[in-house]
Amino acid sequence: MKVTVKYFASLRETIGRAEDQLEIAENMTIADIWRQVNPEHIQNQQMLCALNMEYVDWGTVVQANDEVAFFPPVTGG
Repeated sequence: MKVTVKYFASLRETIGRAEDQLEIAENMTIADIWRQVNPEHIQNQQMLCALNMEYVDWGTVVQANDEVAFFPPVTGG
């Protein structure tokens, strides 16, 4: 199964890329995908994740052709 993984804002700069195309196994969650594409970066529970442009939690299962997006924590001021 193929999915697109996108990184936004400062997270994109930290990781050093804006997007990955990824081949994944069935029943992978958002958290599984994060660990697969970014093993050197610890998963931050305050980081936001989205599936097909809707915010979801880290345990959400991803399907073929989905788009997964990661956003850094947002602070107000």
